[in-house]
Amino acid sequence: MAVAVVVVVVIRVVVLVVTVVVVVVVVVVVFLAVKSSSKSNSKSSDSSSSSSSKSSSVVVVVVVVVVVVVVVAVVVTVVVTVVVAVVVAVVSAKKTLKNSPT
Repeated sequence: MAVAVVVVVVIRVVVLVVTVVVVVVVVVVVFLAVKSSSKSNSKSSDSSSSSSSKSSSVVVVVVVVVVVVVVVAVVVTVVVTVVVAVVVAVVSAKKTLKNSPT
């Protein structure tokens, strides 16, 4: 039973760390992309409208990626918790059946 709790905690921590790392990497990459595109667009003055559409599409991509990562993290956490709970229930039921006099 204690092992199951440790497994759930470790998996939750790993999922949380991976989620945070992915979100930070996506935000940094998007920030650098927007920064580099604004530098290249400042050189050519006629592409200001394409610059705003590029940055808005980049923001949409970032939001979608972050939402997907968070949803996947929540789903993985819930699935792992349910699977470990079922395994613990089955193991404890087997122990109870073995210990009960027949």
